[in-house]
Amino acid sequence: MPRPHCWRRVEGHPIASVFKPAGIPTHALDVVLITLDEFEAIRLADLDGLYQEQAAGRMGVSRPTFGRILESARGKLADALVHGKALKIEGGPVYAEPNLPVRCRTCKQEWTGPPDGPIACPRCHP
Repeated sequence: MPRPHCWRRVEGHPIASVFKPAGIPTHALDVVLITLDEFEAIRLADLDGLYQEQAAGRMGVSRPTFGRILESARGKLADALVHGKALKIEGGPVYAEPNLPVRCRTCKQEWTGPPDGPIACPRCHP
């Protein structure tokens, strides 16, 4: 029996949970599922540009675990892009840190985000 997953900290949920190629109905597409911890790993490493050690600390996991999460996420993302599949983000062994400060990538305003829901900037999306 495999060891249970340790809980991974995420700093919020994605604004959109499904991405698909334009012009093709969703029901006609295969779906690739990315968990919230995989989404968070891509965000921290690729978008925010953190080193794996820093990103692992933010997620509350070891550096090797972070590397495996990131490798899995990048493989799934590549599969969806190359083969024209829908990408769905949901689930996983995660918890959202309550009252964690969130920063808007557009206007750079910082505020306290909700622990369990989509996060929208109060200035950009009132």
